[in-house]
Amino acid sequence: MMGMGLILLIWVSTTMCLINVSLEFDPVDNYLIDCGSHTKTPVGDRVFVADGLNSDVLSTPQNTFVNTKSKPISSTIDLALYQTARILYGTSHYTFAIKKHGRHWIRLYFFPFVDGNYNLSTAKFSVLAQDFTLLRDFQPQNGSVVKEYSLNITSDNLVLTFTPFANSFAFLNALEILSLPDELIPDGAKTIGPLVKNQSVLTRALETVARVNMGNQTVSPQNDTLWRFWVSDETYLNHVNFVNFVSKIGAVNYSMKWPTRNVAPSFVYGTATTLNSQLDPSTLVNVTWFFPVDPGFDYLVRFHFCDIVSKTPGQLFFNVYINSWLVAMNLDLSILTSNILGTPYVLDVVTSSSYSVFLNVSISPSNVGNTYPNIILNGLEIMKLSDSRGSLAVRDSKGNSKKKIWVILSIAIGVLFIAMFSALVLFVVCRRRRRSSPVDHSTEDHFAINGGGISEPMENKYASGTAIISSSKIGYRFPFVAIQEATNNFSESLVIGVGGFGKVYKGVLRDETVVAVKRGISQSQQGLAEFRTEIEMLSQFRHRHLVSLIGFCHERNELIIIYEYMENGTLKDHLYGLDVPCLSWRQRLEICIGSARGLHYLHTGSTNAVIHRDVKSANILLDENLMAKVADFGISKAGPEIDETHVSTAVRGSFGYLDPEYLTRQQLTEKSDIYSFGVVMLEVLSGRPVIDPSLSREMVNLVEWAMEWEKKGELEKITDPRLMGKINPDSLCKFGETAVKCLAERGIDRPTMGDVLWNLECALKLQGNDEKRPDLNGDLALETGVSTTQFNVGSVSNLEGVSMSRVFSQMVKAENRWTETG
Repeated sequence: MMGMGLILLIWVSTTMCLINVSLEFDPVDNYLIDCGSHTKTPVGDRVFVADGLNSDVLSTPQNTFVNTKSKPISSTIDLALYQTARILYGTSHYTFAIKKHGRHWIRLYFFPFVDGNYNLSTAKFSVLAQDFTLLRDFQPQNGSVVKEYSLNITSDNLVLTFTPFANSFAFLNALEILSLPDELIPDGAKTIGPLVKNQSVLTRALETVARVNMGNQTVSPQNDTLWRFWVSDETYLNHVNFVNFVSKIGAVNYSMKWPTRNVAPSFVYGTATTLNSQLDPSTLVNVTWFFPVDPGFDYLVRFHFCDIVSKTPGQLFFNVYINSWLVAMNLDLSILTSNILGTPYVLDVVTSSSYSVFLNVSISPSNVGNTYPNIILNGLEIMKLSDSRGSLAVRDSKGNSKKKIWVILSIAIGVLFIAMFSALVLFVVCRRRRRSSPVDHSTEDHFAINGGGISEPMENKYASGTAIISSSKIGYRFPFVAIQEATNNFSESLVIGVGGFGKVYKGVLRDETVVAVKRGISQSQQGLAEFRTEIEMLSQFRHRHLVSLIGFCHERNELIIIYEYMENGTLKDHLYGLDVPCLSWRQRLEICIGSARGLHYLHTGSTNAVIHRDVKSANILLDENLMAKVADFGISKAGPEIDETHVSTAVRGSFGYLDPEYLTRQQLTEKSDIYSFGVVMLEVLSGRPVIDPSLSREMVNLVEWAMEWEKKGELEKITDPRLMGKINPDSLCKFGETAVKCLAERGIDRPTMGDVLWNLECALKLQGNDEKRPDLNGDLALETGVSTTQFNVGSVSNLEGVSMSRVFSQMVKAENRWTETG
């Protein structure tokens, strides 16, 4: 029996080995070279040959070999390949005979070790393959690196050219040239986003940027038919606590003709990242992975899906996004795989990264069907596509500038000469005119902004000494010298604030108008975008509770915006941080009401709502009468169209104020502003910062601390101690109740800004009439004929029977009249 068992064991082992061998891809072209080595180097089931001193594939002016016993800190392949290297001086060529035309992999191995007289980290070189630039001025610095490329070879030879930088050298530890299965890389793919330069993939070179196995497991080259290394996805995940990692390798079923095991092994399709089953089923969150990329290139993104979690087909529906662009909605794998669970499916997408250095991929559960919401992703590959110049290397603007410096210098000298000659002629002409005619004040063009656009130039006297702006003081383009004069050349003594965009200065124009001058830090793409957004937003909206735009300057690479000056600074300054008198409860309520009016106008004042996106106490300014005005519209966004529910966009805002639903789903609505305003209301109530690390652990986060007391029914515990005994309990109750509603986890459960405004007005009335206030109610009585006495209430319970829609519609009418006159 033992003999029979041993024979059976040997037969099973032999059969499994034959199966494994049969599953491996046998490339027609298969060059494996261990550079700088004199002996063969086995790596798994493959052997890298030594290039030796008489290599028949390399043409180089000088042969230099180096070796080391040091080992890279981390490596995805056998360390033996990193022990030797070939130094290449001068332009060198590796030439390989190609038997099969089509896609080939080129893998280049680099480990910049130090050996004797050679420090390989000082190498600097470029690598070309055929007509494609793979690397330009490349300097391997930290640890080992494998550069993998895919080229469509249509000739009988593949030539790799290494060109060292001036006074430097190139080096290489190992290389692979492999022909690939025809089915691996598609000719085309679905296009996402408007900036994709060329939809075709066939003629372009590809560089592997990321090859990721979901389920938090790596896959070694020995477990991949094409000897690929798949890294774990955990390091790329935005929120690990949102997911579960699943492994069911035996559930994979290659029942379709494509994808095959060559596209991805069962070790990829058999593991997955899914939604955390402990999450509330009603909470639909995005699971997001972030990947570093080079801006300015197109990318082929390959999604690997395999349903290894469902018990029956048709239970799994989800949405797929790249950089907030919708790739697939309500994706149902069962339809795509003939209702066979465990069948792999591949989705290829070509997209572009214009300015961002990150490409993010998100999967969110769909609300289709009645099943438990879930998502799945098994693997992901991101490949950079060569640009119009046939390059995969990041363009070096400095290098290009150096190459063109003499041309630019020649042009500059010519232009300077012409400008000086023209200035001399103009000076002579002006002097003659002044002698023969009365004084003619010089003029300087400026631009008036109306309706979000820039109009034709208008006259604006400055050089003569007259006022720089007209009596309207709205929307003028200022010359830089006028702003320098107004701010005493941007004196540090006039700085009244510092933000992400830059510093804010107090300035005085020639007509003695006091202004606030916000000067951008630099001419960055982000700064320029925020500068333009803020001007466009402020130029099309006028409201007494929105800070008014006076002018701007876009000159000498300066980004400057000029606003009306707000004497009392920010709400934040008055709540904490500065030695200023404590705001009374009534003053705090009036400030909240003014801010709510401004935000309500943004949300309802035009066909599309405008979402502020950065509501916080630092962006609520106070004038000399402590009237509140909402400011800083640099990252504001137009709201969704009438037939849409949200705007999909990257997350922007301030830490501590961000709507958690927006943060996880990247779906922006007006309710995101509501959440942020709820945080501001807690600041107003408590008189403390949103995040205060100096406090005990349970108090650091204001929202979390407040919600804990709210659950106990004791929200008054967070009240600013300076207000103790000065707040009507009913007013406090109404205020706290409104703030808590604003902070609901789901946007659909939050009130509108109109509802918030109504409740704040009620809280003010409940506080009593100890101070006379020329507020909304007085204007209502005058303008609408509606008696304010009908709104007087003695307690919160009295509000239940009041018709909010009827009364608030009258408030909105009054708001519109203010807008027209204010």
